[in-house]
Amino acid sequence: MTSLAPRWVFRCFRALERLGDRVTGAAGPFFIAFAIALLSVGLVCFFEIIQPTLSYPWITTPICTLIALNLVAHYFYVCTVPPGFVDEPQRAPGSGILWAKRKRRGGHRALTDGGLNNVGVRWSDEVNITRASTTKCRRCGAIRPERAHHCRICNRCVLKYDHHCPAGVNQCIGLHNERHFVMFLAYLAISTICFVVLGYQKMWQAVGYVDEAGWPHRTPDVLYMMIYILSVVLGLAVGIMFGWHLWCGVAAAETSVEAQDHEMYRKVAKERGETFVNSFDLGKRKNLELFFNIGPEGYPLYTLFFPLRIMPYTDGFRWARKKGYERHGSLREGEELTDEDDLE
Repeated sequence: MTSLAPRWVFRCFRALERLGDRVTGAAGPFFIAFAIALLSVGLVCFFEIIQPTLSYPWITTPICTLIALNLVAHYFYVCTVPPGFVDEPQRAPGSGILWAKRKRRGGHRALTDGGLNNVGVRWSDEVNITRASTTKCRRCGAIRPERAHHCRICNRCVLKYDHHCPAGVNQCIGLHNERHFVMFLAYLAISTICFVVLGYQKMWQAVGYVDEAGWPHRTPDVLYMMIYILSVVLGLAVGIMFGWHLWCGVAAAETSVEAQDHEMYRKVAKERGETFVNSFDLGKRKNLELFFNIGPEGYPLYTLFFPLRIMPYTDGFRWARKKGYERHGSLREGEELTDEDDLE
């Protein structure tokens, strides 16, 4: 009887977790609407109140407009571009005005083609490309490659699954939209910091510390103060989140899920007297190049500054690894952590 108590408690917490998943999934569209409203009010406040006060408008106006375009576009992309599911057809790059043109270099083989023309990006033979091992998901039955995980809310296996983001995105962050997620964090941090730094004098005027005749703007002073305070909080919080995700995740060649798994692998390896090696980690510079798909054989560097769509460097079924590695160092076959504990 005593041995049944922990299992019963575990199942109760699991049931509560699943209920929370359903609630957050249903509330996703409301979070998106709220986020759009905040972004819209913030942009109106900036361009109506702060931007006209800036010096050298012929320089500052285009820069501020470009930052705003990147902020809005990457938010739109991260919400609308599917993350990439293991059971969907391989994707090919688009040809519209919003798609960046990939560099063309002779003498390089295609990293991955997935059976489609022009999918992936061309890299030199110095990069070791291996086919990902596959497992069968016990929840949906899909045959999934390494780095794919099952999302309980979407009820599908996602390629290079990072996390499900119900607050403001309402879908998973995976192979095809993780770059847009990181870029959105970057431009949101830049936007809020610029708002705080450039708009502090108007903040003093709004609260009455500056002796001027009334509030001369259409936007209410109370609304401006609320957006300014929110920008202070978001600038700090999102800045830290972006820095952590970029340096501890992207630059380390780990997703949020893999970071937790790798900690467990390191403990197991230490108990054996071995050292865990992340086979996807090619060094911070190369990891960043692969993630943003830039570099000599990738897309141009300007794709970081203009809101353009690009393809990821891989199709999700092949990955760049350290030379000499087919799997993580010190990890035995069958020791990979899976999502199967969710079935309890």
